[in-house]
Amino acid sequence: MSLLVVGVNHRSGPLSLLERLTIAPDDLPKAVSGLAQRDTIREAVVLSTCNRTEVYVIAERFHGAYADAQEFLCELGELDLDALTPHLFSQHDDAAVTHLFDVAAGLDSAVIGEGEILGQIRTAWQVALDESAARSGMNLLMRSAVETGKRARTETAIGRGTASVSHAAVEMLGDVVGDLGGLNVAVIGAGSMGEGVAVALHKAGGADICVVNRSPERGAALAQRVGGSASGFDRLDAALSAADVVVASTGSGEPVITVDKLRNARGDSARPLHIIDIAVPRDVEPDVAELDGVTVLDLDDLRDWADRGRALRAKEAALVRRIVAEEVDNFAIEQTSRQAAPLVASMRRAADEVRTSELERFAGRLAELSDSDRDAVDALTKAIVSKLLHEPSVRLKLGAGTPQGDRNAAAVRDLFDLG
Repeated sequence: MSLLVVGVNHRSGPLSLLERLTIAPDDLPKAVSGLAQRDTIREAVVLSTCNRTEVYVIAERFHGAYADAQEFLCELGELDLDALTPHLFSQHDDAAVTHLFDVAAGLDSAVIGEGEILGQIRTAWQVALDESAARSGMNLLMRSAVETGKRARTETAIGRGTASVSHAAVEMLGDVVGDLGGLNVAVIGAGSMGEGVAVALHKAGGADICVVNRSPERGAALAQRVGGSASGFDRLDAALSAADVVVASTGSGEPVITVDKLRNARGDSARPLHIIDIAVPRDVEPDVAELDGVTVLDLDDLRDWADRGRALRAKEAALVRRIVAEEVDNFAIEQTSRQAAPLVASMRRAADEVRTSELERFAGRLAELSDSDRDAVDALTKAIVSKLLHEPSVRLKLGAGTPQGDRNAAAVRDLFDLG
């Protein structure tokens, strides 16, 4: 197995580029399916969040797969390669495994230790499974990554305190505006990010929360949970007019707060308004920040703010890196062990089940044979199966632990349906 990760993340590229590469949840199945159908790629998982769009592939041909992953990202963002290359991140084999495990453990997040990424990895893996883009090799990798993320959060304190983008946004808001008591806060979007913001605001106390959502039922349910009010998008102007603070997280793919909409909502008012946009692509039109009295903060600002808290988590991060190193070693051991003896045994067992099933199917024709003749037929069929499987068995054992051995093992598992 030759493993490759190619993509752009919050460390390698600006928010404006991440916006162009973000894949909406409804579009992810088609994207990963199309990627996995390329001749150079055997299996694929695509992880697209507010902090990254990364392509994980098991390559049939390494250089070809790398080129196809680049082309996929260029097509996704409608970019030429020259514009993408300076911001491209890539790793392969052990380094790619370590990177994924770092991501799952929260070490590579803008907010160190954030817990949302683990669910996002699970979702990306499930989509790949549903599209038959993830099979034996990728399943082992993703299962190991999830286990690493779970260990990091149960065996260390890396996930305590501010461990999500939404919670960090509320803490940053407190730093910017001070006491939230008595402020009107409009939370636009009731998805996972909006829910996290609303719940964090409720725990902080003092703010009057209005949840604005396209689906009135979902918005009302969240508003009830946090003791706030709710309105649909048809009442967005009224919510903006009343708000002291707006947190936008719809993920709609296009701005929902424009200059014209905000001018209509605020009229000639220069009353201070703070907007925090944690959506990717952004929910707020760039020129909104030029309006009098309006301050706009986005994920770039949140990342700068979060950098100040990294030192507080440095000790826990060191413990997590030990866990990651252990799990990378465990993955390599399991990967090798799955290739040789257990795989050979499973392959031979599957073949023998076919052999015995066929003998049972022809039992009536063989009934007239003597016991010794039936024993001879049994021995003959065993010998045929053994000779047919001898060369594959030898190649699996000799190749264990090598890229070619990985490919052979994955092929055998898929061909014999060994899981």
